[in-house]
Amino acid sequence: MKISGFSFGRNLIELDYPVVESIASVLPLVDEFIFNAGNSQDETAELVSSIKNDKLKIIHSTWDDSLRKNGLVFSHQANLAFQQCTGEWAIFVNADEVIHEKDYDLIRKAIKKYHNQREILGLMFRYNHFDGDYWSVNPWRYHKEIRVVRNDGRVEPCGDMSGFRCVQDKLYLKSGPKDRWAFSGAYIYHYGWVRKNPQIMLERNKRLEYYYHNDSYIQKNYGGREEYDYEYYKALKEFRGEHPAVMKNLISQAVRLRKRRNRWLNPRFYKEVFKHGFKG
Repeated sequence: MKISGFSFGRNLIELDYPVVESIASVLPLVDEFIFNAGNSQDETAELVSSIKNDKLKIIHSTWDDSLRKNGLVFSHQANLAFQQCTGEWAIFVNADEVIHEKDYDLIRKAIKKYHNQREILGLMFRYNHFDGDYWSVNPWRYHKEIRVVRNDGRVEPCGDMSGFRCVQDKLYLKSGPKDRWAFSGAYIYHYGWVRKNPQIMLERNKRLEYYYHNDSYIQKNYGGREEYDYEYYKALKEFRGEHPAVMKNLISQAVRLRKRRNRWLNPRFYKEVFKHGFKG
């Protein structure tokens, strides 16, 4: 059985994405990895090329600003990479998502288990969302996404690349009929809200929002701001587990965003619980 991996991105150095670590975390699971390098102002393509692995294939594309609505450019870019995948299954990761080596066997076993169950089109992963720094997790962000799919023409990337849909009826795998997917038992370690400093975090959000909203919205919400405000940091949960091995070098060079009291002693925590419910 052949398994592919795929991802995409541009300007990932400027925006401090752990793209090398992301790709490296998937390579042991796949026979090939397709990375779609967009037209960057930095050396993203060169950075990815520095990964010396025969499984890695880099393609190049130009982002289409006419898709500046609802984040559609992201699924378009993902699909360009997905179309190059030749495996029977494909593993997708965004450039800020990492798979832990302790979950490799779970993923392999799940793919093998469901390979002959043709009705299963995708495998679901749970999430650890790191927020502000590598020691803090946000339990109120989304809890699961499809990250492994069949590559037989029945599934395609969709929306803003939060997931996939069935080609036949355009229903999201995640929210559609539950007999179309199964849990992998594995986690995605998501570092999308961790940056070297709040200035980079603000710029990352601004550039993402560009593909969802018009210029007046961007100016209203980002004009005059100098850095991202992690106002909810006091309410976050302390991470007690181990990070994926590929992240250890980055984490060894990092520091906490700021001091934080035990969340059970912080009024902000109860405000978030009242607003969103207790999520862990």
